[in-house]
Amino acid sequence: MVFEIFTTLVPLAALPLRLAVGTAFVVHGYPKLSGESAKQTRDFMKTIGVPPSVTSLTALLEFFGGIAIILGFLTPIAGLLIALEMLGTTILSKNKLQKKYVLGYELDIAYLAGALSLVFLGAGPFSIDAILGL
Repeated sequence: MVFEIFTTLVPLAALPLRLAVGTAFVVHGYPKLSGESAKQTRDFMKTIGVPPSVTSLTALLEFFGGIAIILGFLTPIAGLLIALEMLGTTILSKNKLQKKYVLGYELDIAYLAGALSLVFLGAGPFSIDAILGL
């Protein structure tokens, strides 16, 4: 009975998750789109074997995918693409960069979990997806 209040709020669960995950990706993606920060990112990724075109595409995904997630537009698709990117960054961090979990790739795993949760939850009622009936 006590938990009935919470179960009625389940459809709203996606909203704070969308705002947190989407904002994080916009903030991470924006500096990689142009200027010195973008060049530094491309140059570093090139030294570990990631082509500059892939780095540019991930910057676009992070920025525009983050906006899509915030707005709740095509959320399962944006979430899946971001989850795949986070899977890739986790593998890269662990294998190529030899990072450990703590202070290494734990944030990548958290973003992966958040993005996958949005794939399964959908955008929720306060979203463009809901307005469009998706």
